[in-house]
Amino acid sequence: QVQLVESGGGWVQAGGSLRLSCAASGRTLSTYAMGWFRQAPGKEREFVAAISGSGSSTYYADSVKGRFTISRDNAKNTDYLQMNSLKPEDTAVYYCAADKFGRVARTMGHYWGQGTQVTVSS
Repeated sequence: QVQLVESGGGWVQAGGSLRLSCAASGRTLSTYAMGWFRQAPGKEREFVAAISGSGSSTYYADSVKGRFTISRDNAKNTDYLQMNSLKPEDTAVYYCAADKFGRVARTMGHYWGQGTQVTVSS
C-alpha cells in the first residue's frame, strides 16, 4: 500500500513563498504520476499541478501557472511544490496525490496524503 505524507505547509504573508514536500512509502513511485490538489474552506477540492513519472511532463491549473513549480526526486521517492508569489486565495489544505496509471491530468489520483495547511495573509 502506498502512503503519502505532506510537509512544508504553514503561514506566510502575501507575496511570500513556501515549498511543500510529499514523501511516499510502500513502493517506488517512479512510474506513477504525482500531483497536488487543494481544498479551501467551503469549496470543493481542486487540481493544482501534476508531474509525470520521469518528471519530463508537467501540468498546472491556470490559477497557479507561472507561480508554482512541481518537481520530483525519484531517488528520494518525493515530489515538491514550490509556491511563489502567494496570494490570500491560495489559502487551503494542500493534498498530495499519486496515480498508478501515470496520468498527468486533473482526474489523476489513486492514493492521497492527509493534507497540509497553507495560510496566506494579506
